[in-house]
Amino acid sequence: MPTPPPDPVAHLAQQLGEATLRDVVAAFYRRIPSDDLLGPMYPSHDLAGAERRLADFLVQRCGGSPRYSQTRGHPRLRMRHQPFRIDAHARDRWMALMTAALHEVELPDDARSALRAFLGDVATFLMNVPPGAP
Repeated sequence: MPTPPPDPVAHLAQQLGEATLRDVVAAFYRRIPSDDLLGPMYPSHDLAGAERRLADFLVQRCGGSPRYSQTRGHPRLRMRHQPFRIDAHARDRWMALMTAALHEVELPDDARSALRAFLGDVATFLMNVPPGAP
């Protein structure tokens, strides 16, 4: 059986540092309150909590601290995002804001590409509205 290809994000916490990954998430969340589509999905009273949870998830997924699992258990991303209407438009907007955050932090090209691909896959996985649904 062939060996699977290496996971391109598995060691980014060591390569970039956990603080850099948290900087990406902070840059993303600075864009959320003023966004007309995504802003309403993030309650203002829990914006800091949402930022912390995404940062902890990303750090852990990139090979850093297991804080996310220690505090939240299994990610269960679909279940946790089910209350929100995530269609292709919301997914694309989320990715546009995240891509801007990845550029703001000025990551190396290979790390930016790997994170963008990984986060794009996650955003697509979380879509819960079929195309063309009202």
